[in-house]
Amino acid sequence: MITPVFLSPLRVEQVTEDTWRLLVEFRYDSAAFGGRLIVPEGYVTDFASVPRVPIAYLVAGGEAHKPALLHDFLYGTHLCSRATADAVFLEAMALQEDVAWRRRLMWAAVRLGGRRAWESGPERFGRLGNKA
Repeated sequence: MITPVFLSPLRVEQVTEDTWRLLVEFRYDSAAFGGRLIVPEGYVTDFASVPRVPIAYLVAGGEAHKPALLHDFLYGTHLCSRATADAVFLEAMALQEDVAWRRRLMWAAVRLGGRRAWESGPERFGRLGNKA
């Protein structure tokens, strides 16, 4: 059985106002994914794409960067199903000791509203400058 654990620090540099580039590869062991996820050095992310609606951003904006990075990577690469990608997001948020109501709210948001992001993920992955 795999024990979820972050295996490396999150080291990024800001590229634009809303995007960040990994300076070193990011590794995570995931029970939900069934193995090790490796996000390569140079990967570009916008972390959690929380709408700038005041209440939503107040509750979830700027939270869960490590889980959001993993989620962005899985949505962009389709290495697993959408449901699994969302489960990895929830699992990783729990490791950060985020409060249960916030992680459930963020997970519910991606489950309910993430279909379009999932479908456009590979195209968006490349548009951000990532390579397959």
